[in-house]
Amino acid sequence: MTSSYERKKLNENDKILKQDMSQIADLPGMVFVIHLLMEEKCKAPEKKLMHKIMAKHLGETDCFCYDSNMAGFAPKKYSVYFEKEKLNAHPQLIIMNCSEIEKPIMDDIAATQLWNCPNGEEILKTCKYQVLATDMLAAGLGYKERAEMLVHYVEALINIYPSCKAVVFETSKKMLTREEILNCTLPEETRFIHYAVNIRFFNIQGTNDMLIDSLGMSTLFLPDIQYHFHGLNPNDIVNHAYNVLSYIYDNDNPIEDGNTIAGLTGGKMNPDIKWEVQYEDSLIQPIREVIDINTGEYASGNR
Repeated sequence: MTSSYERKKLNENDKILKQDMSQIADLPGMVFVIHLLMEEKCKAPEKKLMHKIMAKHLGETDCFCYDSNMAGFAPKKYSVYFEKEKLNAHPQLIIMNCSEIEKPIMDDIAATQLWNCPNGEEILKTCKYQVLATDMLAAGLGYKERAEMLVHYVEALINIYPSCKAVVFETSKKMLTREEILNCTLPEETRFIHYAVNIRFFNIQGTNDMLIDSLGMSTLFLPDIQYHFHGLNPNDIVNHAYNVLSYIYDNDNPIEDGNTIAGLTGGKMNPDIKWEVQYEDSLIQPIREVIDINTGEYASGNR
């Protein structure tokens, strides 16, 4: 059964989902919005089938809502304690019915960062419809619990909607094909970063400088990272970034201002090379606090 508190929140969630996605993006970590892209408008599967697939991926769940607008599921494995209301509530996983895409999903910056989906531009042109999905009441979960839940949620969604061509994660604008997720063989504990955290690459116009940053760790209330550098292979920096993000995730971000991390030699991490780190505002939008990694003799800009 759904409590009166959860029903009240469900009504609030419906209002949130009808907002412009840019407004939701201004609430880092509070909600996790997923776009399932479709070429044609599709009907929601039958309640029984949706519930069966959700339970297969998330364990025992309550289906507390199923109507012409949305379906809602509460996985019983997870719960959050709300101090003000003195109650425990299960997160709500909300799936909206398929609708026409009214505003571009990608902004100007995001449209240049489709490295993980080589045919992304074509998918965006041909997919005129979407299913929006999100989590609610989940921000209070332990970050690894939430990551685990969201990984299983995404994998359930692409099985509920086999006509989905690709998935876009609103917070990071990372785009992956359905097949990429369906065929993922990475260990479960590494999949959140693979699915939902975007590593972006920029050439700084008029210079030899480059900038690589991550976007999407805020869902777990963990910091993103950035590198402003020259003279290094950007592919090596991307690999370094994934290693650092994994370290942050595995260890609940123990990094402090002035710490050092292993740098690179010949494209490989070398603990004898010390790269200093500090917290600062990001150089590229969205403006947020990031861990800036100083690449020593290859660093660009002022710190």
